[in-house]
Amino acid sequence: MITLPTEELVPTSDYSHAQLVDALMAQYQSFVEDGFEEDLELTVPDYKSYLEGLTHSQLVYETGCDDELLTISDFMYAWT
Repeated sequence: MITLPTEELVPTSDYSHAQLVDALMAQYQSFVEDGFEEDLELTVPDYKSYLEGLTHSQLVYETGCDDELLTISDFMYAWT
């Protein structure tokens, strides 16, 4: 059985809700442009709506950052 991290284990962030949404949207859009659209569950507009409904901690979790291999700063640098 796989144990998923809880929100308490999500790295902290100095970025705003809007900045996180923008970076996650840039990442998602790159997946679409790279031809992975068929593998994605949501359309670009639906994914944006999904992201906008998340809390700040949930957005940070959505980035996949862990403060070890990929920091939130690295993620934001890559996608903004």
